[in-house]
Amino acid sequence: MKNKAQFSVIFLCMTVLFTVCLITSNLLATKVFAIGERISLPCAVLVFPISYILNDCFTEVYGYRKARLVIWLAFAMNFLVVLFGEAAVLLPAASFWQGGEHFNFVFSMAPRVAFASLLAFLAGSTLNSLVLSKMKIASKGRGFGWRAIVSSLAGELCDSLIFMPIAFCGTPAKTLAWMLLVQVSFKVLYEIVILPVTNAVVKRLKTVEGEDEYDTGISYNPFKIKDIQ
Repeated sequence: MKNKAQFSVIFLCMTVLFTVCLITSNLLATKVFAIGERISLPCAVLVFPISYILNDCFTEVYGYRKARLVIWLAFAMNFLVVLFGEAAVLLPAASFWQGGEHFNFVFSMAPRVAFASLLAFLAGSTLNSLVLSKMKIASKGRGFGWRAIVSSLAGELCDSLIFMPIAFCGTPAKTLAWMLLVQVSFKVLYEIVILPVTNAVVKRLKTVEGEDEYDTGISYNPFKIKDIQ
């Protein structure tokens, strides 16, 4: 039987993709696009839901403990990008370089926004994984589709409830509530539309990897990162 402390090439590739999606979503969040006159969304919504889809795949196939490890790795890499970005902004620009304003706009995140983004991702992704894991045990592995949607809704809602009040502190409550509703709805709808693909990927992964983890008798402590067996 395969030692579950080992990581396959597929798992490593998915981990890299998960991390890239998270970092990319933070960069794309600097642009806001409009749908009609009432709906405005950050471009991050094009990429960020993919991280939740991957999170569902990690938890469903490899189990909560490995998903937890991936979440913390992505969190750490995103934190590094934020630090390096701030350091680059602080460095004096060459006299002939004209891109300072645009570069700073993309990479100079306000400390409050950076903190909100990192905390929201960590809490939302962990909750998404935890809910999916517990629902899998309760349903004896049946109904991945609705479990994925419910867990993603919980995770996305947690993410937005943390990020928006911190990042947009001072915004009228009614406006904030509308922004939250639109963003969560868009992300969950995104995942519902792509659910057939997620289902196919999960089934294929279980076959190729020979894994279908059930998290019975494990610790759900989000800080127990070394527990991956």
